[in-house]
Amino acid sequence: MSVITRYITLIWLRLLLLCQGSFLVIYLVLDMMEKIPRFIRAGGALGNILRYFVWKLPEMVGQTAAFSILMATLLTLGLLSRNSEIIAMRSCGISLPRISLPMLVLGVVVSLLMLVNAEFVVPKSYERLEKIERIDIKKQWASAVFKLNNIWFRSDNKILQANFFDFQKKQLKGVIVWTVDATMNPLNRIDAETADVYEGNWILRKVTLMEFGEGLRVVEKKVPSMPMALHLKIDDLRVLDDNADNMSFRKLKEYSENLEKGGYEAYRYRTMMHTKLAAPFAVFVMVILGIPFALRNSRSGGMALGIGASVGIGFTFFVVNAVLLSYGRSGVLPPFIAAWGANFLFVLSGIWLTMTIKS
Repeated sequence: MSVITRYITLIWLRLLLLCQGSFLVIYLVLDMMEKIPRFIRAGGALGNILRYFVWKLPEMVGQTAAFSILMATLLTLGLLSRNSEIIAMRSCGISLPRISLPMLVLGVVVSLLMLVNAEFVVPKSYERLEKIERIDIKKQWASAVFKLNNIWFRSDNKILQANFFDFQKKQLKGVIVWTVDATMNPLNRIDAETADVYEGNWILRKVTLMEFGEGLRVVEKKVPSMPMALHLKIDDLRVLDDNADNMSFRKLKEYSENLEKGGYEAYRYRTMMHTKLAAPFAVFVMVILGIPFALRNSRSGGMALGIGASVGIGFTFFVVNAVLLSYGRSGVLPPFIAAWGANFLFVLSGIWLTMTIKS
């Protein structure tokens, strides 16, 4: 490793640690301000609350890494420009690609680390996180089990099982409801194609009702719809969406395939699946975009420009990415294009900016 490479690498890494640490502190403080009062009202012990935020750190790192990388890149080149070091390097015959190479390599390395974090660390930490919040802090014991491919809920003498919750339509699909007596013997079984909420009540659609009589006698009846009194709220099912966001690529792929085999649309989860690979490489995209942007403004480079540009570019990327992902989840765009579209657009922008830099 040459002296120049080592020098740029150390500056970039120091600024990355500073930016990443700052964003984590801000994220942590805001999250604590929101959640600690609720946890205290729920009777959560201090140790459990602290463990909750420790296990949330991998998720926080994944969400702030791209913005930290962008700011570190812009600040590195801004400082080098302010001290006329880029001019000195170029006067010695060192090209702009050679100056940028250490940051590009580090961007790839950090992207791969974020991919490992998203695929292996975050899913495990989220399981711990959910257990601490629901059981240790909120003391919510087992009236409901929410898994992406198997939803179970008990309400009084009824036990509901569903295959899938459609977040767009706010609708359960593949529903079975058992009514049991005090000794858990089944009294009847209701099969419904869907269940949705109307004026605060659950309505089952395309229903098959089976009443169990003495012996093996079963009376079956079909009705187009029927109301069902359940203490299950739509907000309770949002945990499914949170869980999906923190699942691994492999789990989302498996779940999407199971949904499609069952005849359900899986646009939402296919988009989430591709996002698991695209999101970590947004880190490298930020390096590609940040380098030419900083070099184009080398004469006015510095801290203020780096911070301001980071906020502007980061916000633009967030908005474009969010819009594309919403189109992918609703089926307007193919999931692959929706997940990778923002990366592709911003890489092209970085290449265009690079081509316009005067050598």
